[in-house]
Amino acid sequence: MSTIKLTAAQAMVKWLAAQMTEDGERFVDGVWAIFGHGNVAGLGEALQKAGNSLPTWRGQNEQTMAHAAIAYAKAKKRRRVQAVTSSIGPGATNMVTAAALAHVNRLPVLLIPGDVFANRRPDPVLQQVEDFDDGTVSANDCFRPVSRYFDRITRPEQLLTALPRALRVMTDPANCGPVTLSFCQDVQAEAYDWPEAFFEPKVWRIRRPAPDARDLYDIVALIRTAKNPVIVAGGGVIYSDAEQELADLATRHAIPVIETQAGKSALAQRHPMNFGAAGVDGSAAANALARKADLVIGIGTRFQDFTTGSWSLFEAKGRKLVSINVQAYDADKHGAIGLVADAKVAIVALGEKLGTYRVPHPDAALRSEWLTAVDRHCAAPFEDGLPSDAQVIGAVQRATGENAIAMCAAGTMPGALKLLWQPSQGGYHMEYGYSCMGYEIAGAMGLKLARPEREVICFVGDGSYMMANSELATAVMRKVPFTIVLTDNRGYGCINRLQRGTGGEAFNNLYKDCNVEQQPAIDFVAHAGSMGAFAVKAKDIADLETQIANARNRDIPTVIVIDTDPTDGPGFGDAGQWWDVAVPEVGTSDKLKQAYAAYLENAARQNTVN
Repeated sequence: MSTIKLTAAQAMVKWLAAQMTEDGERFVDGVWAIFGHGNVAGLGEALQKAGNSLPTWRGQNEQTMAHAAIAYAKAKKRRRVQAVTSSIGPGATNMVTAAALAHVNRLPVLLIPGDVFANRRPDPVLQQVEDFDDGTVSANDCFRPVSRYFDRITRPEQLLTALPRALRVMTDPANCGPVTLSFCQDVQAEAYDWPEAFFEPKVWRIRRPAPDARDLYDIVALIRTAKNPVIVAGGGVIYSDAEQELADLATRHAIPVIETQAGKSALAQRHPMNFGAAGVDGSAAANALARKADLVIGIGTRFQDFTTGSWSLFEAKGRKLVSINVQAYDADKHGAIGLVADAKVAIVALGEKLGTYRVPHPDAALRSEWLTAVDRHCAAPFEDGLPSDAQVIGAVQRATGENAIAMCAAGTMPGALKLLWQPSQGGYHMEYGYSCMGYEIAGAMGLKLARPEREVICFVGDGSYMMANSELATAVMRKVPFTIVLTDNRGYGCINRLQRGTGGEAFNNLYKDCNVEQQPAIDFVAHAGSMGAFAVKAKDIADLETQIANARNRDIPTVIVIDTDPTDGPGFGDAGQWWDVAVPEVGTSDKLKQAYAAYLENAARQNTVN
């Protein structure tokens, strides 16, 4: 057997560079890296020697580098990934939040945190976490519950099995998620005689599991007897490239489609069978169809509480739940009748079996009334005062075209965008599985790297901006142009409204309700400008539209700051749809007592299993 002598780190880099997609590209696009002790001497040396065969990019924070990598994978529909490496200690644990984000959203990312010495000779090393009762523990054990696959590399030859396992997980549509290879720093530098065959290029294909014939038969029979079916389109439709198949199925059989956060833009908003967002932040049209549905057909969704109104939405007597999902765990949730299959394959199979089946066309007035209300709600303000988030969304929508992708993650904007943004196909990118504040700016950079031909609009509130903004400097250095719309409502306006809506008093969310000696006067324009971005404050809604148009001519990020009203949420979509947020059982205020009484009333409507 022919061998080649390399360090473990050199072998990892060489192997990753040889893993290919069906389109002839590297599956691992490159590596985000912040070096420190634990990865600078091992992986750092190997990546420097690799050059463009596996490019390395420097970020500003380990968590946000990983956010950029996750957004890239999401925008690539999980067909390409990026890796992220850190030092040991805080550099590594900074990535745990990102690992959780990827895990919840079923998104692939390769995390390579440095670890302590496998040989233990210099223990305890700088930043080492010592467990008094378990000598095998390190800080990297924090990654175990938020990784789809976790491995600690304590010998070079362990890479011969660990690396293929890592790629198997990231390319498995059912088990897809973050992989953590905790790489002991002495092992990175240790040499080994590797089989040359290990480094031969390999093509990784994304499998498309077909449905079980008996399960398919049962579900076709259910659909054929349904009088008011509705399809709930989730992110699995997009990851499967099943957008056109979904449109064809809905059109041919007149089954209306309602959307989750992850599934929004699987159908363009102009498609006549798209009735908008479902659930807590849902449209009146979508939720009206959901309430009367006798058959709910989930495709590629995990039925998150925002989609189901905490399982108070699908309330028709005797309604049935079908869940089509590539992951059996999701297909069998909540008493659903599951069909385990790739979304595209399943949709095509359903269409073939349903033949001429067609339900009465859903009431088109529901859709037109909702879209009219959206236009009215998003119209430019004519009176004095601060604009609402809805009016900001309206301005951006008017100033952009079919090419734009709206993206966000946390705060008021996810619900407002889900309800109000009217995207073309693929014109929406939302991280709402983990709804992680601080994802937005790094995520926008990763999204733009993946989709350079699209106009990327990043909506971020002042709270999320303050949590994580440093990758703006990275985007400037790499000349990655996108537009940030920074809505400044002087605090956490979304949670303030939730606090008051669940019987509480305004407390510790808006700056004016915080225990501070002086109210802040943060100059976001100056801050963004100091990192090299083009930054400007929009005077009003009309000026915002102008600034959005101007940003398209730049090759660096643009930050547009606009002051908004913290008291005004989306506020019109379906205000009566409940979200289960626990309310204190006892309290002194009448408002709290009323909120708890309402909580009990709504909880009684929950219907999770037939």
